[in-house]
Amino acid sequence: MKNFRLLRVLVLMMLATAPLSAYSQAPSAFWLGADISGTTQMEKSGARFRNTEGVVTENTALMYQYGMNAIRLRVWVNPRGGFSGKEDVLAMAKRAKYYGMAVMIDFHYSDWWADPGKQHIPGAWQYMKYDEMQYALAAHTTDVLQLLKDNGIDVRWVQVGNETTHGFLWPMGRAEEHMEQYAGLTKAGCEAVKRVYPDAAVIIHLDAGCDAKRYDFIFDGLRKYGVKWDLIGVSVYPYWDQEAKLEKDVEGTLRDFTENIKRMYRKYGTESMVVETGVEVRKPVEGKKIMADIIDAAYNKCEGHCLGVFYWAPELEGAYPLGAFANGRPTVIMDAFKEYSEKLGIMSTRRP
Repeated sequence: MKNFRLLRVLVLMMLATAPLSAYSQAPSAFWLGADISGTTQMEKSGARFRNTEGVVTENTALMYQYGMNAIRLRVWVNPRGGFSGKEDVLAMAKRAKYYGMAVMIDFHYSDWWADPGKQHIPGAWQYMKYDEMQYALAAHTTDVLQLLKDNGIDVRWVQVGNETTHGFLWPMGRAEEHMEQYAGLTKAGCEAVKRVYPDAAVIIHLDAGCDAKRYDFIFDGLRKYGVKWDLIGVSVYPYWDQEAKLEKDVEGTLRDFTENIKRMYRKYGTESMVVETGVEVRKPVEGKKIMADIIDAAYNKCEGHCLGVFYWAPELEGAYPLGAFANGRPTVIMDAFKEYSEKLGIMSTRRP
């Protein structure tokens, strides 16, 4: 085990200074990242982000300073104001490229938020039949990714849907009622991704990584209808797991999400990635410890089958309880990423 960990660290150190194209299909790489999709909208509303010394610092730069080597960006179809539309995504992807950070694209296939509680069909697709919806989904996926590719963005991962625990594009693609149609729509998205970025990893993402049953339901269904994916995306939120009565404590989440990742590798031959996580910002010291435990569990307790950890919207303050900033500045929660990045040699081997 010690030799394996040492080898993994050495690979990470080499990858940290390599061009992005060298990262593709590198199973030993471990990724630390964040979804900072709301950055431009917050900037537009007057928000300014600062480092811990109070110096105004752009949000992507802050993530880089905290040791992250990847950024996740959501895509909405026709969003109000254009935020998280394709041009906005391109603008954020260019910032990530400037810092040499890998890019994950997260298609919601909605004009607004999509998650286990809502998967609204985009307004322009409302009256489409199933085959028309497949075409529209593929065309939208292609359009966004081709724009990124034409602008020199090396997209490493693409999520076909966001937390599709019950499918997406309801009611047509609701998995409990129309698994075959959900699978068909997913397949259209996966194939569109590979046409534009053949080397990008296709991710299917569900919530509650601790709950094996929901993963079996979706991935058994997708496999039955011939869908091919590359990675399984999991959400790991101890806070929400306890709210939903899935777990009694943080230790339960840590134990069960890691066991689920190992189990899914044995069952599906597919590695995983924690594409969303977060802790309570009002308890930053406790939150830092929990975040460090999540990262450590993903790296050390999944037998090498978890490839990274992404914090969701650390900069988001106010109504959302699981951010990681206070008064526009990172709290100590973010130190968990910096410290693990230093441990893996990511920070010490890249350009300033």
